[in-house]
Amino acid sequence: MTDEFRAAFQRVLDTAASQAPDFPDAVHDVFRLSSHVPTDELAIAMEALTPVLSDCEPAAGIAADLAVLAGALVESGAPAGEVGLEVLRQLGRYGQAAVAFMHAWDKTGGGPLPGPTEVGEAEEARVEEVLGENAPLATVGWWTSLRYGLAAKAMLGDAEVRSAVRADASALDGLGQIVQALSTHLSEFREVGELLRMAEADTALVLERASQRGFRVRFDGIGDNFQLHTLLADALIGKEGRMLAGTRPDPRWTAACLDASADPLADVVEGEWDLVGGDGTWVGNEAVPGDIPVVDGERVLVLEAQSLSHSWRAGRRHPHIPGSLSVVSELPYDQAQAWWARLHPAGSVRHPLATPIEHDDTGAHRPPRHFGVAAHFAEVDSGPMPAPFPDPDLAPEYAEHPERTEYAEYPEYPEHTEHSGYGADDEPGPAWPGLGVDDGATPAPAAPVFPPEPLQDDAPAGGPQQPWGVPQEFLEELARGPESVPGPAPAPEPDPETAAHPWADDPLPHVAPFPGFVPNHAAEAPPFPESSPVPPEEPLARPAAPAPLAPGARLLPPMPPGVSDSSTWAPDWKWPLPPRHGRDGSVPDAGSTDGG
Repeated sequence: MTDEFRAAFQRVLDTAASQAPDFPDAVHDVFRLSSHVPTDELAIAMEALTPVLSDCEPAAGIAADLAVLAGALVESGAPAGEVGLEVLRQLGRYGQAAVAFMHAWDKTGGGPLPGPTEVGEAEEARVEEVLGENAPLATVGWWTSLRYGLAAKAMLGDAEVRSAVRADASALDGLGQIVQALSTHLSEFREVGELLRMAEADTALVLERASQRGFRVRFDGIGDNFQLHTLLADALIGKEGRMLAGTRPDPRWTAACLDASADPLADVVEGEWDLVGGDGTWVGNEAVPGDIPVVDGERVLVLEAQSLSHSWRAGRRHPHIPGSLSVVSELPYDQAQAWWARLHPAGSVRHPLATPIEHDDTGAHRPPRHFGVAAHFAEVDSGPMPAPFPDPDLAPEYAEHPERTEYAEYPEYPEHTEHSGYGADDEPGPAWPGLGVDDGATPAPAAPVFPPEPLQDDAPAGGPQQPWGVPQEFLEELARGPESVPGPAPAPEPDPETAAHPWADDPLPHVAPFPGFVPNHAAEAPPFPESSPVPPEEPLARPAAPAPLAPGARLLPPMPPGVSDSSTWAPDWKWPLPPRHGRDGSVPDAGSTDGG
């Protein structure tokens, strides 16, 4: 097969030089055999093609076909070498003639341009009115433009060709203008233009704002700044890179930006920075490395904190071209600081779609980006939360237990102060059973546990709740029914000097008042629902101490209204409170207001 390929390729060279009519057949044979020979053999053929292609330039048709053949060999794995540069040189000559044909066509009436393969004597005669003796060359330029475009696209896929083009800035600029003009009518030249933009830059000075460090990087095969952004994150972040803070990209993202195919299970890349030019202009990911502004002779890119989160698809804009990026060196500290001293201030350049900063707003007060996570942890774990303790001199703003009822027993620690709703002249409330009260005595009406309006709450279950809560153990005792709720008894007046604290282990001893004693203001207080005392099954004894709470539970701030850490919590309308019982154990009618 190798010998057959060599014979066919030699026939191409001979027929091209002599412009023999069997040239197309020889080219067809080389196309057919090129995929069956080693790459080394293709490289030898490309070296032999260089002088022939240059000599055949006057014969535009043969030269264009040889350029297409050379492009096919490059796509099969052969290095472009000198043939690649010769193709681009001829593209510049014939491409400029094709652009002249386009302008002359517009000057002579306009209308749709004929296809490159459809141009003939009639079209040449039309543009001759404007171009004169240059009309034939312009027509030939348009006729060969498509073939040269296909060949140039293959040649610019070679890294050495891009490097050589980059070295000649004037040639690169002129070729870019020609390709830009042709791309308005021939879509094949759009990719050629992108590859020329790829060839514009291969190095940059990268400055990272958060660390105040700077790096010089070298790259190639970078089709856009999405790819550059991903490879910079891989090269700089973490211990695998240069120890910059941040989240390292998924290895599959990096592989897709180098030479692998995108993984469909990991094809969405999360951005790490805003890309800003060293001159204070926005660069962004949609641009290409050639858009990074030049400052003092080198392209300077500043990695700023993100002002707008963004993501994109992993991969390369030109999949047939492998990408690469490496850190050449890090700037010394003094050089890096010299650069930072002359650059724009932090936060002055933001994403065009980001919310503008007003009145020096730094965004520190903004809510969390993911409220669902914060809400989840607040509900599942109502333990230690980063919130200040309430001021003990102020009434609590929220209830500790939103599911409390208005008929809860009096707490174990009967401290009555101005903070809990009692005045200095208020009478004591009911006492605990078994603390010296005559079992047979009928308890006298006592002042309500909760003070009058506005703290009295006679609303139904779905109505407003009291502004403070009752410990959970009393709620559970109330839910068991009236038989477990001891009858009210007078409570002693606490001594201001020796009153127990809410966290005291035992309530202070007290002397029960005379059974017939009635407070002076009892008639003015709102009625408190009465319930008949239930005879105890066992001798009255001091009630058991409530279950110990978690350390510091009473010191933590209350949860907001409507939020509970109980697994059975639900709105009042879904889980109604236990019915209110009268003295005889009956349940009053829903419309009755007796007893609260």
